Amino acid sequence: MASERLQKVLARAGYGSRRALEVAIEEGRISVNGVIAVLGTKIEKDDEIAFNGKPVPTKKLFGQTRLVLAYHKPAGEVCTRKDPEGRPTIFDRLPKLSQGRWIAVGRLDINTSGLILLTTDGELSNRLMHPSSGVDREYMVRVHGNVTNEQLARLVEGVILEDGPARFTDIVQHPESDRDRLNHWFYVTLMEGRNREVRRLWESQGLRVNRLKRVRYGCIFLPSFLRRGHFVELGQKEVDDLSKLVGLPSLKVPRMTLQELKDIKRRLSKKSLSRKSTIASRKSAKFLKRPSGHGR
Repeated sequence: MASERLQKVLARAGYGSRRALEVAIEEGRISVNGVIAVLGTKIEKDDEIAFNGKPVPTKKLFGQTRLVLAYHKPAGEVCTRKDPEGRPTIFDRLPKLSQGRWIAVGRLDINTSGLILLTTDGELSNRLMHPSSGVDREYMVRVHGNVTNEQLARLVEGVILEDGPARFTDIVQHPESDRDRLNHWFYVTLMEGRNREVRRLWESQGLRVNRLKRVRYGCIFLPSFLRRGHFVELGQKEVDDLSKLVGLPSLKVPRMTLQELKDIKRRLSKKSLSRKSTIASRKSAKFLKRPSGHGR
């Protein structure tokens, strides 16, 4: 088996981002075969790795599988692992892993709901989030105020925000939206995920977003059956499509057993969450189709 860079293998297994792992290597916190690793160190399946003094099972690293969850985030949850204010987080509801960790592909602010992808593959997460990959995100947005064609044109052409130029690559009015009302629904598409970018773009035109929901990330749509606070595993085809989108090879997608799902439900039922949480059934995800009239 060919050797691979240490930080690449650990990132793929969910031990952190490549940059964070490079910092850990520079700080001398990772060793290979008893020797402190340096940037550029490569490892093979039989090497012995220790991270912060704890052994890392390299056989499992090189036999890495790729899990991806689609989670329907409710408004009111944050995307950090632990919140100092004690607010519920998206990680409260996820299944425990025997190895690695769940990595969120981007974030949604506390008032935004919708699709969050989570994966065990750090490399997949990094590529999906990086602007150079050109992976678009689609949102359904309700805007308060009188929206003109001139404002829509400016939002597509581009405006200057406090952190630089920004634009929607596409804006499509929701087919059921009534332009005579005070609130209007649109689908908007972005090629990046800067903090509150959708809201700030509309605010640049003197308009206020009063509801925001992400409905697509790349080739994955929010499943139509998935209720808020629930998640579903993506199948092999969906994970392969997502991986191909950012130039990664296919990896096996293991499935949770019935007993594992029962254990997850039992664990979550003991948590003091604001709402009862259950797990979406293990059926093949039928992803939400665009409503009539919503084209490119």
